[in-house]
Amino acid sequence: MLDGTLDDRAERLNQRYKHHAAIEVLRRALNDPDLGKVALVSSFGSESVVLLHMVSVVAPGTPVLFIDTQMLFQETLDYQLEVSRKLQLTDVRTIRATDREVALNDPDGTLHQFNTDACCDFRKTVPLERALSEFDGWITGRKRFQGGQRQELEFFEPEPPSRLRVNPLAHWRASDVQEYMAENKLPRHPLVAKGYASIGCAPCTSPIKPGEDPRAGRWRGSQKTECGIHFIGGQAVRAGANP
Repeated sequence: MLDGTLDDRAERLNQRYKHHAAIEVLRRALNDPDLGKVALVSSFGSESVVLLHMVSVVAPGTPVLFIDTQMLFQETLDYQLEVSRKLQLTDVRTIRATDREVALNDPDGTLHQFNTDACCDFRKTVPLERALSEFDGWITGRKRFQGGQRQELEFFEPEPPSRLRVNPLAHWRASDVQEYMAENKLPRHPLVAKGYASIGCAPCTSPIKPGEDPRAGRWRGSQKTECGIHFIGGQAVRAGANP
């Protein structure tokens, strides 16, 4: 039984680890009773290998949840296999919408063309919620420098009604990410070399131009900035909000 409210637990954890480096946040928090049972959720995108590597070092048996939307780039699927083998991750779980959910919601694969929110919901949010039902928290790769609603991230944040999110890289700069990859000789997602800075589903992701925000290639031409799995209690949290 976890003690205290969700907000209390998040506050205790943030105070406890506020001066720790990212890998120590992971190393210690994964065994902290205030956190409980956690999984790492990974897109195996452009920067995902950093957290995957950290987990492989401190706790390689940590469950890794990979959301296969069935609309990913082939390069992402190949990269997921490559990284999992290289880092010797022992519990990678591929999660996806059921055949019935696809048949009901998007039988012809065109839902993303006219309702991206609905597409993300049934392909990402619903399968992830199902997979996370057995966990008390989950680890994300979100960072403050990514902007938008991420600008005031803390290491730990409540996700009502009952889960915590862990953001070990919250305070990292973009340069920190690149340096970590280089120092540890980690494989890069092949689409990065083609101008993709943030990689999601193939139909909704495009390369960015020099000087553009790293997430400008996601849902280009729309106001959409998040797929839904990073909302709080199902609601979008805007920059400056205090969930």
